[in-house]
Amino acid sequence: MVWGAIFVKHRPGSIARAHSESPLTDHARRAIFAPLFALIVAAAVLGGWAEAVRAAPEDKFAAVVIMYHRFGATTAPSTNIRLDQFEAHLKELREGGYAVLPLPRIVTALADGEALPPRTVGISIDDAYLSAYTEAWPRLRAAGFPFTLFVATAPVDRKLKRYMSWDQVRDLAKAGVTIGSQTASHLHMATSTAGRNRADLAKSNQRFKAELGKVPELFAYPYGEASSEVMAVVREAGFSFAFGQHSGVLHSTADKSFLPRFAMNEAYGGIHRFRLAVNALPLVVGDITPADPLIRVNPPAFGFTVKSKAKHNLNRLACYLSGRGKLPVVRLGNRIEVRPTIPFPPGRARINCTLPGPDKRWRWFGIQLMVPKT
Repeated sequence: MVWGAIFVKHRPGSIARAHSESPLTDHARRAIFAPLFALIVAAAVLGGWAEAVRAAPEDKFAAVVIMYHRFGATTAPSTNIRLDQFEAHLKELREGGYAVLPLPRIVTALADGEALPPRTVGISIDDAYLSAYTEAWPRLRAAGFPFTLFVATAPVDRKLKRYMSWDQVRDLAKAGVTIGSQTASHLHMATSTAGRNRADLAKSNQRFKAELGKVPELFAYPYGEASSEVMAVVREAGFSFAFGQHSGVLHSTADKSFLPRFAMNEAYGGIHRFRLAVNALPLVVGDITPADPLIRVNPPAFGFTVKSKAKHNLNRLACYLSGRGKLPVVRLGNRIEVRPTIPFPPGRARINCTLPGPDKRWRWFGIQLMVPKT
């Protein structure tokens, strides 16, 4: 499992300064619970990279997925990307040597252990806001970039003004856009009952079948919130691949039920952060604790084992908690233990761990945890 959004101001060929940042999650009606950023690595430690890092075998089996919500909206900066920012992203993808591939192609290749082109990127859009149709699609189509639209069916059924219609969703599907599911009611799945989650998924699957003729193959958790039970319910509903809203890099051994994406919004959609994200490399880990992202003991005892072949410079690995900054890290060989001492507040909590990689790129592992209200 993985989560968190991290920001690094990056200039190719120069020393970078890295920062963590808040991933966008909520609808406009809900404000993000707190600005989430902290320093990750100071520029002073970067001087020895040339001797300390190199490419790893897993880098050939990895991809970055970018996530958006709204485009050119003026009233929801936490879930909006400005059009000038979005156009700068597309320019970078066109001119920067990236391979922009359809999301189904990416996840299938990784599941099959198939190597992907260097700097493979996938594009996703959540919630089916109208601006995805009126603003994003024309620009993506002109650039020749495939993308996936994750749709919660209830807002579309209710014909809400800010959302696309089924006719518009069909237009995208007919044009080759991948349509994914985001439940029916866009509920908080991690704190809902299994019965309610099953019923909501069954309703959305029925609506997709009726309107599009088939049920989507890809799924995105509303708000990026998940638990072990929720993941099992999503798999039962027929979804082999499911995405959160946390930063990180897809790779061949990542949890297919909780895949990472780098979220973009106005505050954290600048071109330097975008370049950082699309150039990120995997930090392959295993034996993650806690096993369930729904926290039962607070603060959690968080840890993981680094399985990446690029683990010779683990002394430079640093971890950060959203809203609080750097966490104390204990290294036991390849085992990393992060030991927060203060309970996390209710809601989403994100831990981000980064490691310098080759060519001044960053290896990334993050996790989103959910702390229920007591």
